[in-house]
Amino acid sequence: MIHNTVLIFSLVGIIAFFCQWLAWRVKLPAILFLLAAGLIIGPGVQLMNFEETFGDLLFPLVSLAVAIILFEGSLTLDLKEIRSQRGVVQRLITVGALATWGIVAVATHYLFEISWELSVLFGALTVVTGPTVIVPMLRTVRPNANISNILRWEGILIDPIGALLVVVVFEVIVTQGRSDSITSGLLALVEIIAAGTVTGIVGGWLVTFMMKRRRVPDYLKNLATLSMVLLVFGLADFLAHESGLLAVTLMGMWLANQRSIRIEEILHFKENLTIVLISGLFIILAARLTLDDLLALGWMTLALLAIIQFVARPISVWLSTFGTDLTWRERAMLAWIAPRGIVAAAVSALFALKLEAAGEEGASLLVPLTFAVIFGTVVLQSATSGFVARWLKVADPEPNGFLVIGANRAARAIASELKKQDIRVLLTDSNWQNIRAARMDGLATFFGNPLSEYADNRLDLTGIGRMLGMTPDHNYNTMAGMRFGGILGRDFTYSIQTSDSQLNDKHQAGEDHRGQYLFSSDLTFGKLSSLLSQGATIRTTRLSEEFTWEDFLSTNSKKAVPLFAINTRNRIKPLIIGRDIEPEAEWKIISLFYPEPDEPRVKEQAQDRELPDS
Repeated sequence: MIHNTVLIFSLVGIIAFFCQWLAWRVKLPAILFLLAAGLIIGPGVQLMNFEETFGDLLFPLVSLAVAIILFEGSLTLDLKEIRSQRGVVQRLITVGALATWGIVAVATHYLFEISWELSVLFGALTVVTGPTVIVPMLRTVRPNANISNILRWEGILIDPIGALLVVVVFEVIVTQGRSDSITSGLLALVEIIAAGTVTGIVGGWLVTFMMKRRRVPDYLKNLATLSMVLLVFGLADFLAHESGLLAVTLMGMWLANQRSIRIEEILHFKENLTIVLISGLFIILAARLTLDDLLALGWMTLALLAIIQFVARPISVWLSTFGTDLTWRERAMLAWIAPRGIVAAAVSALFALKLEAAGEEGASLLVPLTFAVIFGTVVLQSATSGFVARWLKVADPEPNGFLVIGANRAARAIASELKKQDIRVLLTDSNWQNIRAARMDGLATFFGNPLSEYADNRLDLTGIGRMLGMTPDHNYNTMAGMRFGGILGRDFTYSIQTSDSQLNDKHQAGEDHRGQYLFSSDLTFGKLSSLLSQGATIRTTRLSEEFTWEDFLSTNSKKAVPLFAINTRNRIKPLIIGRDIEPEAEWKIISLFYPEPDEPRVKEQAQDRELPDS
């Protein structure tokens, strides 16, 4: 067993990275690999003992990490997104939660023969689904907007509610035998709600005030917000034990719905920090289990998992969606996805220790049983949710498409060929003549400025995973890259070169802002437009064993410019300037073919006057 603290931290970091990377490669939630890693280094080979490493600081650190995770999740809870399904979410976190609580409590009592008090406590623990596993699963499964919004809101809001239920039940257990045990539990609930609500809203108001009045410089905003989150959590917990989760959730929701401040940088910072915290927490908490704890559960665990998956969740969803406009397919998908996450793991470990110290018989089962439910629900739902979503026809298309900034002739020519190859394309422009021409070509369009608040609320990016700046204005392409780089990812924003972009580095925006340049170093927007007006065409060529990539290049070296490559799975790969690509047999190459020398140079003067490039 390793006892060197520095080495333990280093190993946890590299193990966490490897688990996250592996999850990215195989398209499964990282929690699967993080839990497996924790079980291996803990009860498996007994490589690390985190109780010995952290001592009494273990659970305070876990609590602070969970608070940051919940705050980050609540920063995405914009009320505009849930207006159409607010009633469903409200019922899921009230009526649905009560149904799950009761069913799981009864099943636990009879399957494991433990006291009603502990069974009810465990039922409260399993109410929470958790954003730490919901959000990665939604990225992989890609259900439609109705399902995604409902599950995301439920996952974040149910965490503090589940923690409240656990606290109330715990208060009743520790005061049982006293005439005021129920009163003590209800009093604890009122104190928690009051302390959490007041501190959370006050904390959110203070952060809003500081940012709105510009009392904090930009480079200190992340530190100021993080410090305030920790202060709000600590203060709320001091006023009423276990009220901190509610406080940070309300603080995040307050900030998410303020229109007078921008929280994108804070959210980006918190997302990165959350990945680090989630990775470490799952490994550390899973490593605390022992083989004896896991083996003591027996076959009854499978029966409990079946009841949670096939009885409790469907009943909860049915009660919560009865009389709504959701289709039966959407209800079935909601009933299938409800994995448990880090809050259940952390809270179960904390209260199990308190109950064991109080001499409660059977408390040692809480932690391994909770982890069994976490692991079981995540494994089953991660492995099957993608198939279930496709079978129910509620999955959005894979984000393989392009948002094209500009609907001028060059943009339309590229978009038309991409559409022929079954690649989703959406063109956006503020020039009505260009939009009209694109619609006449059968292309999907958005009439308006893609950088406007109007576009923020109405631009449908379903199936869109990349942005391509196709205007002659280098600065406009750069601004679009900055705007959509935060949504689609910096690696998936591109632009075509313009005359301005060929200036030296001193006078042009960096790649992180404008996106990567595509196609050829000497193919600017102006040259592309000119070639198209002279009769150049954009066509697709299929490679084969007989006609390879090298053959294509040698044959067309002076008469074509490759633009995109599409592999055998119909995944498109833009040709980025300065990067090599090795297409294989059966790949398709979309290229710009120059006009033949003997062709008449037909200039579409009338169309040029009618549809000027934007």
